[in-house]
Amino acid sequence: MKTIAKILKWIIGILILIVLGLYITGYDYIFKGIRVVYMTGHDTAFIDDYTYFDNRSIENNQATPLKKHKDYNTAYIPQQLGEANHTYGTIAFLIFKDGKLWHENYADGYGPDSFTNSFSMAKSITTLLLGKAIEDGFIESLDQKVIDFFPELQGEYADQVTVGDLASMASGLNWNENYYSPFSITAQAYYDENIRDLILGLSVNEQPGQSFNYLSGNTQLLGMVIEKAIGKNLSVYLSENFWKPMGMENRAFWQLDSQESGMEKTYCCISSNARDFARIGLLMMNNGQWNGKQILNEAFVQQCIQPRFDDYPNYGYGFWLEEIGGRNFFVMQGILGQYVIGDPEKNILIVRLGHEREEKGNNAVFPSDFYEYLNGAYEMMRDAK
Repeated sequence: MKTIAKILKWIIGILILIVLGLYITGYDYIFKGIRVVYMTGHDTAFIDDYTYFDNRSIENNQATPLKKHKDYNTAYIPQQLGEANHTYGTIAFLIFKDGKLWHENYADGYGPDSFTNSFSMAKSITTLLLGKAIEDGFIESLDQKVIDFFPELQGEYADQVTVGDLASMASGLNWNENYYSPFSITAQAYYDENIRDLILGLSVNEQPGQSFNYLSGNTQLLGMVIEKAIGKNLSVYLSENFWKPMGMENRAFWQLDSQESGMEKTYCCISSNARDFARIGLLMMNNGQWNGKQILNEAFVQQCIQPRFDDYPNYGYGFWLEEIGGRNFFVMQGILGQYVIGDPEKNILIVRLGHEREEKGNNAVFPSDFYEYLNGAYEMMRDAK
């Protein structure tokens, strides 16, 4: 018994030291990560995790139903697409033709009114808020310097980085984009309760505006700039300029670092539904116009979906880009396989939300499942003719 008691004391002592060590070194946010992820039976973030965080509501107003295509839900799902949907846990799959809902399918208990996490698709929406802030005169242009808003920004090149550099992933920030290490700054940003202090502790150590380097910290700093420029929280600004005038079917929720700090996580985490995410894609397809009203400047919309750098043609401003068979696609992309895929030439939009995705290969822009959804959707449309 004495031996067992000694062992227990050692174990308790070690656990106390670990806990103290995490607090002392600033890694205490890991406890929240353990509670949210591992104690709910997951091994990483998941699409329903918004309920474990503080959120701010993005209010809608008078909902305007989406127009349905005359051939709505008459096509069969090809076997390969059906298998991909099953394998990766697709919970929503929508196809729009000529701005009208042509196909819609849900699974695993989810439906048109379900809320799930956008993850990094929120980067695209944050960039649209940048465009609106420029249009409203709160920000001068994509070339305005970040230090105009945060003169305390650190680093050798802090006085050179622009809001456009943040939106196009070319800031030079010292951020390590790692989704799976609990000690990474990406994990800390997800679970920490004061993301402003975390971001302003970074440095601009490389020459900005030179090349693409995907960093979630870029979009978070961009969100902080927009918030400071407009003088209100981003959820309200998004509601006023997009959710309400576009007749979104449901309100949405934007995850906060904490209720006390009140900063939206602009690099991720808008919880909404497939139909309303689709409306953002349809807005882009219509050059910023919605039901005859210009919601966002057409020139800015076009700039978002054109590559900034010749040596990296797969990213514009807040949107991923892909070229297949001579056609150009724009993509809102979030981890675990959240996609809004636009084909402006054919006027086709595809939305896929779900639990998992295939892992990306080295230097791959999209995982292989992305192409399975894309090819499956076009096969459905070919077979339906």
